Parts: sequence; structure tokens; C-alpha cells
Amino acid sequence: MNLERMLTMCREGQWSVDELDWSVTPRAFTREQELAICQYFTDMSGIELLAAALFEVQRDSTDDPILARIFDSFVADERRHAVVARRLAAHYDTRSLRRYQINPNLERFRGPFLDVLHRVSPEVANAYITTGELLLDVALLRSLNDYVDDDMSQQAMARINRDESRHIAVDYYMVEHYASPEHAAREAAGPRRSILARLRAALAMIVMLYRAGPFLREVFFEPLDLTDPSGRRMLEAFKRMQLLGRKPEVAARPFPTFLRTMQGLYNHPLIGRAFEPIIRRAIGLDARVIVDLYTPEELRRAQRMSIAEMAEEALQLKFAT
Repeated sequence: MNLERMLTMCREGQWSVDELDWSVTPRAFTREQELAICQYFTDMSGIELLAAALFEVQRDSTDDPILARIFDSFVADERRHAVVARRLAAHYDTRSLRRYQINPNLERFRGPFLDVLHRVSPEVANAYITTGELLLDVALLRSLNDYVDDDMSQQAMARINRDESRHIAVDYYMVEHYASPEHAAREAAGPRRSILARLRAALAMIVMLYRAGPFLREVFFEPLDLTDPSGRRMLEAFKRMQLLGRKPEVAARPFPTFLRTMQGLYNHPLIGRAFEPIIRRAIGLDARVIVDLYTPEELRRAQRMSIAEMAEEALQLKFAT
């Protein structure tokens, strides 16, 4: 990736919330649809603010000044998306059926999650942002936009999608960076963390994972069950993440190794049956995405691709039906 060119794209891609035509009249919705749509856009604002916090961690962790400016632009993007989501929730709140608040499980997850990000490698932050951006961009936003099927939402999502394309491209670039021999060498040469620091990081991770399950279920999986009942887009997003995690250089890293180990335990005929609830809570994922979602041929094909090619293919999914 040419980082200078990406930085130029980030600067040129900035836009204002007020550039959207908010005077458009919403189409008619049932009571149940309005309640769901307004809540989902309210929760989307919280997700976007969480993404902004993730990019702040990456911005503050890099020693590359160009990357720092790119991540700073991503922080601005996500904060703008949060404002757009709040305004969309207000735009579709035509009946004033109730007061909408960000899902409490998202709020409970935020603090422990940010605590983890400040205690572990920035590689972990990148793994979460990559997974989250794929799930949000490939599945949730597209499905929500189709469910709303309204001009105002389409205006907003077109702008947001352009921003998210830059984010995903850099997410994949950073996955490759953290999986590189150069990064491993710098990591090995760096100071070793104390036992106390590692114990605190492990405790923070346990608390965060405990909070992750309810957050993911109510803010991602349940909305997707309504807006995309087939589950096709959700499974496609997770498949892309699984295939990326199976690249040998990525799979060798500690966090992908942890996730793969937990998935193996879950799918073990004896261990999985005995400890299924514990394992599911430990990784916070729906049972549908803890199994391998790819075919042997898809795995072989992904192994032949570069990470940049995988990023490009993931971006193309945004325009698939």
C-alpha cells in the first residue's frame, strides 16, 4: 500500500453531515419497523464511537507519522458516522414511540474493551477492528439499508461506505504488518512486560470477553436476524475473517492462535459438548460462526492469494447483492 496516496484519499474523502439532504420525507413504516430501525441506528452510533476509540489506540501506538495521520482521519470518520446514525434515528422517529438509548450491553462492553486495548498489543486492537469493520460493512450496514429501503438511509450509507472502504483496506494492511517477520523481530527485541502487567492484561481480557457475548448478540446478531434472515451476509463476513486468520503468517500470531484453539475445542465431539456454554461465552460469538465457514477449495484459494488481494475481494462484497 502507498501510504502517502492513502493519506491523500483520506483527506479528500472528508465530508460534512450537513451535505446530506435531511429534508427527505421518510417512507411509511409499521410501528414495529420504526421501533427496530430507530434502535438499530441508535446502536450504530455507539458502534461507530467504539470504532473511533479503536482507531485512536492505533493512532497513538504507531511510530509512523503517515499512519498516525491516516488513523486520525479514521477517528474523524467514525465520529461523523456516529452523528449520522443519531440523526437517522431521529429522522425515522416519526411517531415518538419511545426514547431511544444505546443498548446497555454495548455500554457495559465499552469500558472493559477499552481497558484491554490499553493493556495488550495494538495487534489485538487491529484484529477487533478488522472483524468489526467486516461485520459492520459487509453485513450489518448493507442489510439495515436494504431493510429501511429509503432515500435518506441510502444517501448516508453511500457516504459511509466510501469511508469504510478506506478503513478495511488499511485494516488488512495492518494485519499483514503485524504478521511480518520485521514486526516479530522488533517485538522480540523490545522490553519484556512484567508478570504483574501480563496478569492485569489477562484479567482485563477475561472481563471484556464476559461482556462481549451479550453485546454481540443484541447489537449485531439479533439485528442481522431481522434485516437479513438468511444470515448470508453475516456468514460471508465471518468467512472472510476466518480465511484471513488461516494465512500461515497470520495464524502464527498469538491472538489468531487463541481464537483457533477455542474454535477447535468448541467443535471437539467431547469437549465441545461438555463446555459449549463456557467456550461460547469465552469468545462471545454466535454458534453459527464458530464452525469453519469455508470449503477446502476456498481455503486453498485463499492461501494462494496475497493479503492485499483478499482485502480487495472483501471490498467487492460491499457491492454484491
